[in-house]
Amino acid sequence: MENDFASRVPRATGGRPVRPAGFPRHFALNAAVTAQIDTSPCPCPVWLPGSHLQTLHGALGANYHRIAFVRERVDTPDGDFLDFDWTAPGLFPDRLSNGRMTTPDPQLTHTAARRWLQAGEWEALPRPAGAPALVLFHGLEGSSRSHYAQAIAQHFRARGWTVVIAHFRSCSGFPNRMARAYYSGDTADIEFMLKTVRQRMPDARWHAVGVSMGGNAMLKYIGEQGEQVDALTACAAVSVPLDLAACGRHLSETFLGRALYSRYFLRTMKVKIIEKARRFPGNIDSLRLSQARTLREFDDAYTAPMHGYKNALDYWTRAASKQHLSEIAIPALVLNARNDPFVPEASLPGSRDCSASVLLHQPAEGGHAGFVTGGFPGNLSWLPNRLARFFDMLP
Repeated sequence: MENDFASRVPRATGGRPVRPAGFPRHFALNAAVTAQIDTSPCPCPVWLPGSHLQTLHGALGANYHRIAFVRERVDTPDGDFLDFDWTAPGLFPDRLSNGRMTTPDPQLTHTAARRWLQAGEWEALPRPAGAPALVLFHGLEGSSRSHYAQAIAQHFRARGWTVVIAHFRSCSGFPNRMARAYYSGDTADIEFMLKTVRQRMPDARWHAVGVSMGGNAMLKYIGEQGEQVDALTACAAVSVPLDLAACGRHLSETFLGRALYSRYFLRTMKVKIIEKARRFPGNIDSLRLSQARTLREFDDAYTAPMHGYKNALDYWTRAASKQHLSEIAIPALVLNARNDPFVPEASLPGSRDCSASVLLHQPAEGGHAGFVTGGFPGNLSWLPNRLARFFDMLP
């Protein structure tokens, strides 16, 4: 299946998918042709049964290699900033490009970065044309410390890739400057992040990975841009809540959704936004926010009104990426376990929901951004290997 898919995604000079000469006409790359679905399993171990254990153990107990980064802060056009954590050949967290050793910056001890990028370092780094590079967009309340970000970054860095974790506003360990924060449909920031990393390495072959919320924003942007996307060779989305309304209701209305997962996310989200309410009095209904017990109540109180939506349902409906999958024009892997406790199986896309540039991989197990394999305590190697296989099979 993967080899057949690879044969369907050659790239024209302008980045537009084209059908190879002599290839069957029913495999032409256009919205009328359906995507392929891969149901091959993630071999989750028998000692880790069920979606909740696979999700929680993946985040809290499985083994993965840790990696440290070099951080770059970039100002945004609206007066805010975004933090990018880099690892690349020739770029080291404990020494400068001139070989001088450095000590960890005390400002960064609560992050996965060790030091700040120094002026002139980019010019000293090897940046060969065609070098592979990957930008990762993390999930809700994630960062470069997240288990999936660490596992993916370490795997691709070990293969000689440049890897950068692009942090959404307020997720890098530092509060952002504005009353607004980040949200699932923030395609303007996705575009800015892609432009920023491409400016650093304009001749690299850039790939993107989006996990959960970050994957939704990434897919929405790529779908909206259609054939205008020229910054990326390919993308992959992992455990994405493609139908935000279905996922938001599930997390807000089911017992574990409310008592476990929503409570976990709200623990840090509410602290950040209440701090913003102190800095920006009158802009945020702090009383209503403090009383929020579900993601729907949080999005009704803050996310929706702060970012231009009428309410949570309007936000979930308009910001969802599922409706844009049919417009994606670059090779895209969309990986969702069918037992994801955040994403109801019935909300997952089918082949007719997507363009022929999309490969849907929907294994029966894996949980949410878990995909643990191996003997106890398990490891997180399956996911980065799956992403690497997809990227490697492309022309």
